[in-house]
Amino acid sequence: MNERVDRKLLGITVLLVACGLVVLYSASAPFSLRHYGSGTYMLTKQFIASLAGMVALVFFALFDYHRLAALADLLMLGAFGLALMTLLPLPFADGRWLNLGPFAVQPTEFLKLAWILFLARTIARKGEAMRSFGQGVFPFLALLTVLSMILLNQPDLGMLLVFGALTVVLLFLGGARVGHLAAVCGGSLPFVALAIRLAPYRFARVLSFLNPSAYSTSSGYQTLQSLIAVGSGGLLGRGLGASRAKLFYLPQAHNDFILSVLAEETGLIGMLLVLALVGLLVWRAFAISEQATDEMGRLVALGIGFALGFQALLNAGVVLGLLPVTGLTFPFFSNGGSSLVVTLGMVGVLLNVSRQRTPEGGTFSMGGIGR
Repeated sequence: MNERVDRKLLGITVLLVACGLVVLYSASAPFSLRHYGSGTYMLTKQFIASLAGMVALVFFALFDYHRLAALADLLMLGAFGLALMTLLPLPFADGRWLNLGPFAVQPTEFLKLAWILFLARTIARKGEAMRSFGQGVFPFLALLTVLSMILLNQPDLGMLLVFGALTVVLLFLGGARVGHLAAVCGGSLPFVALAIRLAPYRFARVLSFLNPSAYSTSSGYQTLQSLIAVGSGGLLGRGLGASRAKLFYLPQAHNDFILSVLAEETGLIGMLLVLALVGLLVWRAFAISEQATDEMGRLVALGIGFALGFQALLNAGVVLGLLPVTGLTFPFFSNGGSSLVVTLGMVGVLLNVSRQRTPEGGTFSMGGIGR
């Protein structure tokens, strides 16, 4: 085992957390002051979450990912149970969250990590059986269908897109036939369209995405305000803390649209630098997957890298008006303790996979892809 810490990955992570706290403070200060009487209220909670996340990072960096993956079934059951509780008429359940004292926990964030571990371990065990639809694709499709019921009822279609894309990508990388996956994707499109059409707010988001100006006072308001914020920032921005959009013109300025505030205050350059940092983190995850000592480690690293990168791209697409509003947060930056803790935990798992690579830096064969 190579005991060296991946300093590049760790450095990128620390920089993203630090930048995220600064931007969150700027974006959330007016909201915190109005609703909680202190401009630093949300920053304080996010800082506490970052400390908890760093503890999770260290723990997972030291805890053998093989042992962690062996607990994937239990982790899945636990996270699934917590997610199911959000749908029950419980006094502490509120939509996507469970309110535990001063903190709100989003179970689907923990479910995301558990799902990655479960997929990686199970796919690695199946081996050549992944080429069979009955053994290699259908069991995962059935489980994903059950998960989708919870995600759609929370409601959280954006997270369902992440789970769905993650599943398809890992199945492909694990050796599932392209034809099988294409059939599944094609067959799921009518159900996605139905889920959008039957939920008025989702359908309104699609319509406003196609023509935001026609819905400028309703479902298209957020998109238009986001574009105004991004455009007014120009190349270099108005200056840190000088955003106007966060002064209650842009709803969810500290959550889904925190990149809009970043672009307004630091300009296109600042936004591109942050996206580049996330891109570097994803690149490190993929590089670690190439050096993994086994198939499971390779899939774990690829799954984590893809999940973080895909969610960041979806959020950026919404902020720039390239995608309908999904409700997904931007990793490391958006307000949300559960998201930050789980994201840092994922980085810890990556560090563990990296520590177990061969000292000579040999790579694990990726010959299973596209079989």
